[in-house]
Amino acid sequence: MKQFLISIKIFVVMTFLLGIIYPLAVTFAGKIFFPVQAEGSLIEKNGQVIGSELIAQKFVNPKYFWPRPSAGDYATVASGASNAGPTNESLKSAIAERKVHGAVAEMLFTSGSGLDPHISLLAARSQVQRIVAERKLSQEQTVLVEKLIQEYTEGRQGGLLGEVRVNVLKLNLALDEKL
Repeated sequence: MKQFLISIKIFVVMTFLLGIIYPLAVTFAGKIFFPVQAEGSLIEKNGQVIGSELIAQKFVNPKYFWPRPSAGDYATVASGASNAGPTNESLKSAIAERKVHGAVAEMLFTSGSGLDPHISLLAARSQVQRIVAERKLSQEQTVLVEKLIQEYTEGRQGGLLGEVRVNVLKLNLALDEKL
């Protein structure tokens, strides 16, 4: 009986520490040290939230940069990969369709989460001609699009982790603002 009471006491103390104190401490620290990220890194335009810089959004209009394909159609609840293998017919046809549109290798396959907000510089630059043609941009405006890609390029995290990348939502917002 003594061991049972000790285990109940440990259970209650650990539940209090790990179920209440620890989550509150982490939430408080996040709000103090990372306030923008703790609130979802929301992007506002004209006082209205239009998205998060951490989650990809679906852009299908050819006058915008497109993110990587999403197996879950950019839904946050059902995010994840499709787990379709190389012999899956629907995967083969989706890749073939993306190839027809001239997508670079990165843009042929969905991301692991289906919500990656970034694309590589190569993927961004490969879309410039489509955007220029769709928006009927001049040579000077085309140079501006290239400059916007450079301006919205993010380096490796901490200078070490990840790859150089471009946030699609931020780039598209800048594109609309400047052109």
